[in-house]
Amino acid sequence: MQSRKRRSNDERSAATRQALVSASRALFVEKGYAQTSTPEVVAAAEVTRGALYHHFADKQALLRAVLEREFAELRGAIDASAPASLGPREALIAGSLAYLDAMAVPGRTRLLLVDGPAVFGHAELMALDEASAAGSLREGLAAVLGDGPVVPALASLLSAAFDRAALAISTGGDAQVYREAMLTLIERVIAGAGP
Repeated sequence: MQSRKRRSNDERSAATRQALVSASRALFVEKGYAQTSTPEVVAAAEVTRGALYHHFADKQALLRAVLEREFAELRGAIDASAPASLGPREALIAGSLAYLDAMAVPGRTRLLLVDGPAVFGHAELMALDEASAAGSLREGLAAVLGDGPVVPALASLLSAAFDRAALAISTGGDAQVYREAMLTLIERVIAGAGP
């Protein structure tokens, strides 16, 4: 009986946390991080203020949870696009296109490339990203080019190019043109690093 009660409490706690993260995401996308208040989050999640502060220290902690979920979904989309049956070059290209597709999820560009860096700064956001798209890109480049000293810097530069492409697409740029441009860039990097 105690085990069932504990599981029920854990499930309720997880559901409350999920409701807070989902409500925060929706409000941050709609209004922006700075314009969203914690009372609005509590109302949208249909929980008490005490529940909010039981799970999160403050609004910044809510944003971190939203970003962690966004980065995890981004990494999942990239990983799903590049099964083990693909060769390293094909996997790198598939993952590159998957990144641009995954960044087209409404609000994701704003969260990861505008509000996230503004609130946490570049270094902290890059640490979160390393477990996601940036890490995946570095791994893909290393699989194609070898694990040389230039790979981390190259991954950082290409990651910035991918982010700029995602921002351009989110503000009305031609997605197909940016996809082709990023593929051209990846192909040239691969060709230029060959023997």
